Amino acid sequence: MSYIDDLFSVKGKVALVTGAATGIGRMAATGLVQGGARVLIASRKGDACEAVAAELNALGADGSAEGFAGDVSTEEGIDALVAEVNNRTDKLHILLNNAGVSWGAKLEEFPYAAWAKVLNVNVTGLFHLTRELLPLIEKVGSVDDPARIINLGSVMGTQPMADGAYSYTASKAAVHHLTRTLASEFGERHINVNAFAPGPFQSRMTAFATASEEQAADVGSRNPMGRIGRPDDIAGATLYLCSRAGSYVTGAILPIDGGESVHHGLRLFSE
Repeated sequence: MSYIDDLFSVKGKVALVTGAATGIGRMAATGLVQGGARVLIASRKGDACEAVAAELNALGADGSAEGFAGDVSTEEGIDALVAEVNNRTDKLHILLNNAGVSWGAKLEEFPYAAWAKVLNVNVTGLFHLTRELLPLIEKVGSVDDPARIINLGSVMGTQPMADGAYSYTASKAAVHHLTRTLASEFGERHINVNAFAPGPFQSRMTAFATASEEQAADVGSRNPMGRIGRPDDIAGATLYLCSRAGSYVTGAILPIDGGESVHHGLRLFSE
């Protein structure tokens, strides 16, 4: 194995990626499988996760994938997901908390229920799943090779922009702060905790603005780098933070946004 291959390898590691049937979760899972990891893929749509796992296994990569249903929107769902993970493995090197939901509406019409729905998944579910999986995560971490947790934040949690997604942007700011808090607490347990803060990517959540190539190009034209994110942007960042290359990085909110977070006054999806 070459120096570069060894530096960014996740071979032999076991990972759980939530919400990985589509979008950024699938991009991250693809990178981990290509890097040699055994990747557990979970979302509310178990059939979709099984299909994605089959597609990833057909790549002929060094890693493998397993898909099954998992719901982080309720305490009961989290308990069931944790039980399923424990049935499949006795250790977890990587947890990627990607599952999330959004809600968009005009300020005057934004519903009360949209806050509980979004916060329950994006923040509460993330926290409780992480806590319940700690026994599997903590047992594999060491000074030289910590276990890794990556939480999915957003450029909307960094910049004061909402585009009508008020509960979403607040939830992602909370994810960023929780990430730093857990990084501080988990250091002595040999667990690194970081977050991604992506800009616009093609996904089910952003389909309203990026579904077609024309729409994606229009959104990308307002990005400082002139495009939206690509799957390799997520895969590369995932391999960096989860491999030996990222072993000394914790508490970071990694912008994967083409410069959105430093381009003040920019709007993601509207003029």
